[in-house]
Amino acid sequence: MHGPRAVQHGGAPRIGEIERRGDARTIVLAKHETFPALSAYDPAYAALKHAKLERLLEKEETGPDAQLDYQQRNLMAFAATEEVPYDSSGRILFPPMMRRKGQIGELALFLGAGETFQIWNPQLLLDEPRIPDDLKDIARFRLDERGTS
Repeated sequence: MHGPRAVQHGGAPRIGEIERRGDARTIVLAKHETFPALSAYDPAYAALKHAKLERLLEKEETGPDAQLDYQQRNLMAFAATEEVPYDSSGRILFPPMMRRKGQIGELALFLGAGETFQIWNPQLLLDEPRIPDDLKDIARFRLDERGTS
């Protein structure tokens, strides 16, 4: 799942196939913890995410800031998210806050990332120095296909 999708005025880009772990037609949107992008996942993934945070705390619990770091990660992982529906054609409506947090404009670039996917403003991806050049080439190609490069 990758390539830019037009963000229509109503904020409904088509996101293609989403692997569902449950019956609900919803995804969870969150600010990505590293990049200027959004992270998105099936609601059932939240339990896996919580377990990962617990394991991380166990590894770091001897550190002086372990509990504070754990609480901050939990707040960002669960309190600073929005669950949004998607329709049978894969369109979602971006909540205004998530659109702002991801700096999503007219186009959104969707990138599969294992159990989650990322939603980028294509220009931010191209400007991000930590993104590999090969991935930027794919983004440029997708933008060229749309005639928007």
